Amino acid sequence: MKKSAVILVVLFMALVNFTFAQSPGVVTSAKPGWHKIGEVKASFKMENESIVVMGNDKFKSLKLKVTDAPINIENVRVFYENGASEEISVRSELKSGAETRVIDLDHAAEDIKKVEFTYKTLPNRKEEKAHIELYGLK
Repeated sequence: MKKSAVILVVLFMALVNFTFAQSPGVVTSAKPGWHKIGEVKASFKMENESIVVMGNDKFKSLKLKVTDAPINIENVRVFYENGASEEISVRSELKSGAETRVIDLDHAAEDIKKVEFTYKTLPNRKEEKAHIELYGLK
């Protein structure tokens, strides 16, 4: 009985950790300028990540900034609260410290629900994972 309870607790904790590994980006300011929306760590197993956007979530433009390791950002897909979406081809190989070009949005008046991006992790000597930050321009 104890063994079953321990296994259930371990499985529950793994599920909780997986579910909340990517916390949503919460933007509280409406001031003009660039705002950090959220961040994720690239995985060697997956080739896409997403950041859920909450709060004051209307932006004119987006950009991604990369640190810790190089990465190749293929495209960005923006999902809006009204059900619309747009896919933007980025195709940028970014070294650590670099950022994508500014991505102007077609639906700047709409609330963003989620931003998804597809990437390819670039090999590096230390097998470091890229840290990706999403910024939005108000």
